[in-house]
Amino acid sequence: MPEIIEAAVRNAFPDAVLDSFEIDGVLNIKLNPSLLVSVCELLRSGESLAFDYLADITAIDWQDRIEVVYRLTSLASNAKVVLRVDLDRENPKVDSLTGVWKGAEWQEREVYDLMGVKFLGHPDLRRILLPEDWEGHPLRKDYVIPD
Repeated sequence: MPEIIEAAVRNAFPDAVLDSFEIDGVLNIKLNPSLLVSVCELLRSGESLAFDYLADITAIDWQDRIEVVYRLTSLASNAKVVLRVDLDRENPKVDSLTGVWKGAEWQEREVYDLMGVKFLGHPDLRRILLPEDWEGHPLRKDYVIPD
């Protein structure tokens, strides 16, 4: 199945895949961030793919970049794929996936709140865990805990 998933993405969007590898048997695809939504629409609606469940969105602070990680599952086949996009650390922004999976709404808010990633086109991008007047993003490696 990993070969089918990767081939479908590469055939539909030749410039989308920057890298691919497997971790514990699960295909991980590093994507061009500008093609994230298009690739996700393909993965959700493709008959042989049908990734209908956005299991998780998280982010990693690598100090030189912010990587946003999306774990997708096809409930019918139990196939899994992980999508990754690297963002500029100083101004991390990427298109929202709320138009593809409604479940992205709160997960994107959490990543915004804790890591500072701006999800463009999100219908209600505001803090979800911390007070609105909180300064900074506490899961960033350079975050200083206030006194």
